[in-house]
Amino acid sequence: MVRMLELVITDTMLSFMWVWASVTIRIIVDDVMGLSNNGHASEFFRCCFSVVNMFLFAYLVKVTNGGAYNPIAVFISAVNGTFLVFLFNVARIPFQVFGSIIGVKLILTTFPEIWRGPELVINLHQGALTEGLLTFTYVLITLGLDRNIRGSFFRKTWISSILKLSLHILGSDLTGGCMNPAAVRIPIYT
Repeated sequence: MVRMLELVITDTMLSFMWVWASVTIRIIVDDVMGLSNNGHASEFFRCCFSVVNMFLFAYLVKVTNGGAYNPIAVFISAVNGTFLVFLFNVARIPFQVFGSIIGVKLILTTFPEIWRGPELVINLHQGALTEGLLTFTYVLITLGLDRNIRGSFFRKTWISSILKLSLHILGSDLTGGCMNPAAVRIPIYT
């Protein structure tokens, strides 16, 4: 029971930190390095910082013995476990959502000018299909990594971070490539 409570608290904290990490990367690249209007250079440094960020959070997940910031990781362990493991992992997701919501609310309060999320440039149905296919591809490859590569933290994290970054770039022209349909801003025409 104590272990379950630890995981729920860790999930909430890691989700909060994950939301803030993306904003921190944006602040470092745009404001500190001064690359906000420099297209390729800013994207290059954002990608580099994102890979480092994914390694940092993979390390935090390892240190916390299973804490997660992403529901996909929870679903993967739920699929590979028993029915009780599945139920517990599904119950962890609302705590991840709670941590993310608190993080976003604090970001909007602290930096109201920075929240420029991805924009949907195609219709809603095509955007949902694109995001669904990107997420499905990510889940399939992550499941394959989880089952076929055992014990190699560096190799699994490297493949996963480059995969996530590649899928982000692949879908960025249409939906921002965020692999989260809830995060995409839909322009409303009046």
